[in-house]
Amino acid sequence: MRKVEISKHKKLHVRKGDKVMIIAGNEKGKTGVITRVLREKQRVIVEGLNIVKKAVKPSNENPEGGFVQKEAGIHISNVMLIDPKTGKPTKVGRKEEKDAKTGKSKLVRYAKKSGEVIKD
Repeated sequence: MRKVEISKHKKLHVRKGDKVMIIAGNEKGKTGVITRVLREKQRVIVEGLNIVKKAVKPSNENPEGGFVQKEAGIHISNVMLIDPKTGKPTKVGRKEEKDAKTGKSKLVRYAKKSGEVIKD
């Protein structure tokens, strides 16, 4: 039996700075901007959403200890990119686009609903 290597850096449909809508879970229907992408865990952290309380031991920075509220990760399958043209959630596609100045082609992301190219 042959062992198949899985790519460590799988391309994701969302990136840091993208505006997304959460489509499943407690925060369903809410929108926010991605602040961090955790590739290995296939999760994203969305600004101001999925807030959890975490117990923290006393330390030099926080001598009191106690509970801290922070944003937890959301699985990438539970978020959809917001279409820049319509403002509604959309799937993301990739296509090659030629650069007018240099003539080189590069892979760009586009919203499948409107066909609009997503600026990075």
